[in-house]
Amino acid sequence: MRKSSKKRTHLPRKLGLPPGTLVHVGEIKTDKPSITLIEFDAGGITETHFDSLEASRQHQPVREKLWLNVHGLHDPAVMAEIGRRFKLHPLVQEDILNTQQRPKSDEFADYLYIVVRCFDFDPERHCLNSDQVSIVLGRNFVLTFQERPTGAFEAIRERLRAENGAMRNHGADYLAYALLDTLVDRYFVMLDHLTDEAEELEEQALNHPNPALLVDINRVKHEALTLRRAIWPLREVLNNMSRADNGFFSPDTRLYLRDIYDHTVHVLESLESVRDLLADLLDIYLSSVSNRLNSEVRILTVLTTLFMPATLIAGIFGMNFRSMPLLEEADGFRLAMTLMAGAAGLMAAVFWRRNWLKTK
Repeated sequence: MRKSSKKRTHLPRKLGLPPGTLVHVGEIKTDKPSITLIEFDAGGITETHFDSLEASRQHQPVREKLWLNVHGLHDPAVMAEIGRRFKLHPLVQEDILNTQQRPKSDEFADYLYIVVRCFDFDPERHCLNSDQVSIVLGRNFVLTFQERPTGAFEAIRERLRAENGAMRNHGADYLAYALLDTLVDRYFVMLDHLTDEAEELEEQALNHPNPALLVDINRVKHEALTLRRAIWPLREVLNNMSRADNGFFSPDTRLYLRDIYDHTVHVLESLESVRDLLADLLDIYLSSVSNRLNSEVRILTVLTTLFMPATLIAGIFGMNFRSMPLLEEADGFRLAMTLMAGAAGLMAAVFWRRNWLKTK
């Protein structure tokens, strides 16, 4: 498993504590939490970065809609201040700090809480990184909580900054849809990566099977399973949100949610094909190894058989009899070697005619 040098806060620290206690669970992926506020409406956009909790307490909104993003979830004080400001339930705050949540959605009177997994590929470690993204959708605000900066939402920020962009004319529900759509689009990128890896492993299993291949097959299978665990419950979450008439998503936005739902179904279907291919790779590997072993054993058997006449002749002339043919002949040694070479050559020709010397 991938190890990290960062300090971890494990689930056993919460044992015995009352529900709603703010304790971070998971891997610490940032040194210091970062808070960014984007306020927007049809008239423009205002961006503010908070370096301290005191600065955030003194800030007053200047525009109609806002998007608050937090990178780094290991400081409970930051979560407590945001929860107080936006009146978040203690259980919601607890779930945000627990970065091992499965994708889900919880509906409250004034806001909707959504948990999604964000994936990216680490080229140095050759593995998928999975981060939890918590989204809180209110009537005129969106809160996002991420474990670390990944750049996943940078395109959304650019769309909000665009002077002629239509995104600022929509409500907070459309912003929440855009965030979900961006995360689901990243699943297609991860799916393409897994597909390419599976095809490369298939070619390697057919042409150059080796023990290291088993490690790679199991790694890609684990990554495919991790991706599936994130998409499967998200599909149900999107389906419920696109059908629920709770006022958090307008009818027009719910149509877009159905489109995301279709994307998740597509990813799941494609992922099943990748998983089937990975499941067959083990059989392909074992068959390739078995075929290669059979070829090597056949070559060794042929070589052993070729030397059997020489062993027979040498054994006959090596018997301890006083009188044996050719022992006194000057050309006896050459004649014996000729017999050995002739017998081996004759057997090699027979094997060649029957294609027993071919390795493939």
